[in-house]
Amino acid sequence: MRKHVTLSLLMLCAASPLLKAQELYMPRNIKAAYQKNTRSADGKPGKNYWQNHGKYDMAITVDAKTKMVSGSETIQYTNNSQDTLKGLVIRFVNNLHKPESPRGGQASQDFLTRGLEITSFSVNGETYNVDAKNWGTTGDVRLKKALLPKTSATVKIDWNYPLSKESGREGQIDSTTFYVAYSYPRVSVYDDYNGWDRLPHTDRQEFYNDFNDYVYSVKAPKNYVVYGTGDFLNPDEVLQPTFADRLKKSYKSGEIIHVANAEEMRSGKVTKQNEWNTWKFSVNNISDVCFGLSNHYVWDASSVIVDSKANRRTSTQAAYDEKAADFPGSVDWSNKALAWFSTNWPGVAYPFSKMTAFQGFADMEYPMMVNDSSTPDPKFSQFVQNHEIAHTYFPFYMGINETRYAYMDEGWATTLEYLIGIDQIGKDAAVKAYKAFRVNRWINDPSTEEDQPVIAMSTQLSGAGYGNNAYVKASLSYLALKDMLGDDLFKKALHTYMDNWNGKHPIPWDYFNSMNSGSGQNLNWFFQNWFFSNNYIDLAVEKVNGNTVVVKNIGGFAVPFNVNVEYADGSKETFHQTPAVWKANEKAATVTLKSSKKIASVVLDGEIFMDAKPADNSWKAN
Repeated sequence: MRKHVTLSLLMLCAASPLLKAQELYMPRNIKAAYQKNTRSADGKPGKNYWQNHGKYDMAITVDAKTKMVSGSETIQYTNNSQDTLKGLVIRFVNNLHKPESPRGGQASQDFLTRGLEITSFSVNGETYNVDAKNWGTTGDVRLKKALLPKTSATVKIDWNYPLSKESGREGQIDSTTFYVAYSYPRVSVYDDYNGWDRLPHTDRQEFYNDFNDYVYSVKAPKNYVVYGTGDFLNPDEVLQPTFADRLKKSYKSGEIIHVANAEEMRSGKVTKQNEWNTWKFSVNNISDVCFGLSNHYVWDASSVIVDSKANRRTSTQAAYDEKAADFPGSVDWSNKALAWFSTNWPGVAYPFSKMTAFQGFADMEYPMMVNDSSTPDPKFSQFVQNHEIAHTYFPFYMGINETRYAYMDEGWATTLEYLIGIDQIGKDAAVKAYKAFRVNRWINDPSTEEDQPVIAMSTQLSGAGYGNNAYVKASLSYLALKDMLGDDLFKKALHTYMDNWNGKHPIPWDYFNSMNSGSGQNLNWFFQNWFFSNNYIDLAVEKVNGNTVVVKNIGGFAVPFNVNVEYADGSKETFHQTPAVWKANEKAATVTLKSSKKIASVVLDGEIFMDAKPADNSWKAN
């Protein structure tokens, strides 16, 4: 009887992977979201799913002499939840420059600033006395009148803050070049599983924002060019006709056009010769906006078709110092990356109208922009730019909570960087680079923090434990699943996940459930193995008996591997094993060879799935 019940349950789970999906560990707040039907076991947003929305209208000024950024903004904030909000949480990421803010490491004096000053704050026309001096990266504002479900409030804020002299993800790049990111107070995310997002930002964690609509302007001094997220609305008002025409030409051409060279920038011929020019941008349904500006950067532009069916083009631009050896190739790299990502992996058309690469120091992604450092090696610079552009999909097409679940975006960018690398530099070189730059840092470090489960919240990790969970182990899990499912089914499942959660806020369990549904398989054994365990990679040849090879999985991860066999007659054969070989028994697998020839030697090779102890991966006949 017990046998039949167990079999029936297994059959039911196989027919309906969603039932089994609930067996993966869930924190109590995540379980509650599923119980409230804001999230669904089939991987889709639940029937009660909601997310809040803001319409931002901002006028920002950058004073190049004082290095101050000031702004006035109006936010039309809509509470789409079922909850009555008695207050608002305002987030200002750049308060991490305040001396008292928590950081992951030492900060120099040039990094530190006084942070945000709010000079005016009102809600629905009522003035609030808001003092941000004691705020961290978030601050609470108690509302005089609660914001009821399905209603909106108009929030107006006047503010200013200094750009830090030391540039990282934002700040002063040189005395007349600035990258201005996370620069405006915003309403923090209020979601269905945590309520208000009050997690503080450090210099390590990344970001979590609502999808909002933005209209914004940047007032900049004469001769400064502004490059921003969104559509550039008024080129004819701020550019001299020659340069406006060059930019417009680039929108329709695959040719790389030099909108403004270094000499033209120096001569003061590029912008209208007003003391100040106001540059205007707009974009809807996006998680953030930022901009860079300089009075001497070279400006290149082109465009590329990202959706061949609609013949839709995306503008590609680059802004950089004339001394940079790598950035002259930047627009071409953007064209190649956007075309490849759109048509190959993930195989979703680039969703935005522009991509700008701005030379800075961060090697950091932003919606429609990347802020990358210059290096003497153009190949490495292209590798970095590929990675940052790949983030378009995770976390910007998918509204990932990077602060808590960094592996949901960094792991995918690492995977896409590897896959496009195979196309651009060949399989052998891509494997070598991935192993050296990614996996080697993890697998050859046996320290305790390296083997924490990937599912662990990113805010609870630091140092190498954070980096390898977010980038390496997560990426390897995605590539292992691709190997097991095959390209076609893996892409079908991935697109199921992306279609379910584009423009929304997925969490890890939404990924697991979507991949189960999209593949038509119960993959929970695989997700349990890769995300909820303390495993690592360590295989060994336990024994060879006739035409069978017994492989021991000491580390525990369900990895693909090759069994390279040399026979006594000198001939060789390779038998590829997908991670499915570990489904029945995660500790050992028996590989049966098709040949009955006598075996002289066996070598296990995981390629990018590097082994912690390769010495026991081989066997030789006596």
